[in-house]
Amino acid sequence: MRLTSTQRTDELPRFVLDMLRAVPMAGGGVHPWLHKVSRQLWAHRTREEIIALLTIAVDGCGRNVPQREISAAVDAAKDCAWQPHDRSSYVPTPTPSRWPALNIKARGEIVKDAALVDLWEASPVRIDSNEPRTEEIIDVLFPGNPLLCVGASSYAFDTKPREEWRGELADMQLLVPSPMSKLKGLTQEGKESSHCLDNTGQRRFLVCEFDSGTTDEHAAILLHLASRAPLALAVHSGNKSLHGWFYCAGQTEERLRGFMEYAVSLGADPATWTRSQFVRMPDGTRDNGKSQAVYYFNPKTIKDAR
Repeated sequence: MRLTSTQRTDELPRFVLDMLRAVPMAGGGVHPWLHKVSRQLWAHRTREEIIALLTIAVDGCGRNVPQREISAAVDAAKDCAWQPHDRSSYVPTPTPSRWPALNIKARGEIVKDAALVDLWEASPVRIDSNEPRTEEIIDVLFPGNPLLCVGASSYAFDTKPREEWRGELADMQLLVPSPMSKLKGLTQEGKESSHCLDNTGQRRFLVCEFDSGTTDEHAAILLHLASRAPLALAVHSGNKSLHGWFYCAGQTEERLRGFMEYAVSLGADPATWTRSQFVRMPDGTRDNGKSQAVYYFNPKTIKDAR
């Protein structure tokens, strides 16, 4: 496909070009890649130009990537996009509304202290059955019958009362980690949707995910963060990362923002700060067929934090 004048890449920094050329094949994390590249492209292109670039990039990745999936990834990345301080150098730097840079030294010291086996051994409840325990876990995380937004994918989802999801969750891969406030809301484009910020309720869990490093490193950082906030759950993505669920109901946004900024400085992806952001279903099934295993589960943390 030939690039138009608005799709040309000759003025993009080298590292962004490298990211555009490194699109994974289907099953290897195409959607997270869309989000990650979009975060960088927002500093250099308009929304329409980013969508056009990504549409070209994913052509031939092994699956059809709908325009709505690309648009959703681009829009979700806007709130956590990097902005260059000096456009001639393209060095991302945080502003009061942005996120801190990676503290390589602090992260390096923390990841020496523990590994995945330590996270597993610290878990008060062991999820080691061959049979999925997704329903049981969700009952603990979301007691009662709240509205939950659940997705088979990032573009096939719905919001329903918890009981209407019963029996289906083990086959799902995504959910919003807080109850929804209503069945549908309006997107930024004014379109009705069952998954948007407008119909996402108050925070119940703040999730920290790590894109880079090993699962041993992710586990060490989650155990470190657990000394600052109540860690309720650690879920494997079914690919390369761990998701740490921190119980946060009733906490102020200011306090939570400070915690998230610290987590980002250790390598956490700031995308999960957005209340409506999908995360991995605990003990669910990824689109590549792999289990999203739970390595740490502490129901008492949730009970004590209420």
